[in-house]
Amino acid sequence: MNITVLAVGNKMPGWVDEAVKEYAKRFGRDIKYTLKEIKPEKRGAGVNAAQGMAAEEKRILEAMPADAFLVVLDERGVAPTSQELAGYLKKWQQNGQHVCMVIGGADGLTEHIKQQAGLMLRLSSLTLPHGMVRVLLTEQLYRAVSILHNHPYHRE
Repeated sequence: MNITVLAVGNKMPGWVDEAVKEYAKRFGRDIKYTLKEIKPEKRGAGVNAAQGMAAEEKRILEAMPADAFLVVLDERGVAPTSQELAGYLKKWQQNGQHVCMVIGGADGLTEHIKQQAGLMLRLSSLTLPHGMVRVLLTEQLYRAVSILHNHPYHRE
């Protein structure tokens, strides 16, 4: 199964990259996990939030794998438990779907991208820094895989 995460933002602190790499390498052969950074649009000098999100949308759509099942991270999305996320992962795996998850920029994502999503997912009701979202999402995907494999990483 392929999972691609498109994350608007670059120049993350070293600990973010290290943590994402650590969890990503734990997936093993079953999951091919790829994180692609999308260059954020600079704000100011005549570029407002809507214009910035539109520019980011173009970059996201260009980076999105063809025919992927789109999951958008959004504060209004469903907030699954780790077990429920494992259920989503199992379904996508059984359907042979390439899953693409999108983490928006500072101003979020355009309605156009949200409308294309097969699932809108919320990791937390708290506002989280973008680097933390990358780490948390990668860890939770690894946790979901460990649940599916009855690995002792996840404890109920």
